Amino acid sequence: MKRSFLLFAVLIALSVLSGVLMSDSSWIGKVGISLMHREYNLTKIWWQGATAVFIVDLLFYFLHSFIYNKLPVIIARMAHFVLALSAAAGLYLTWDDFHTTLSHRLLGWRFHYGFYVVWIGWMVIAISFLLKKKKQNIAAKVQDNKELAA
Repeated sequence: MKRSFLLFAVLIALSVLSGVLMSDSSWIGKVGISLMHREYNLTKIWWQGATAVFIVDLLFYFLHSFIYNKLPVIIARMAHFVLALSAAAGLYLTWDDFHTTLSHRLLGWRFHYGFYVVWIGWMVIAISFLLKKKKQNIAAKVQDNKELAA
């Protein structure tokens, strides 16, 4: 319980940081968002961007939670590891896109860092589930002991 509270506190902080950074794009970037890239419109107001990032983080949290609860330990750990690598790949590809596409370069470094924080949030979720110890059900332990004794 304490660990989940800490994780959600970190995710809220990262979401707010991401929302603030994404809303602070350059002047030419704001013009470009208003005229051409309307898909980034919600990043212009910090709390809307932060809310969107937190919702995405919650979706990733529920995905990892489902994997943790429904899959065997070894397979779940491999899935968490693969998803952490996917987040790292997404971070790299975002960095590469922001540094090679002219329209994205014009948005400014704060806007870029806001998107990097989104990927870092996903990595934090994946790593927290990788480090989480799975508690074995007491009834399952008793059943396993009975099977071993027989």
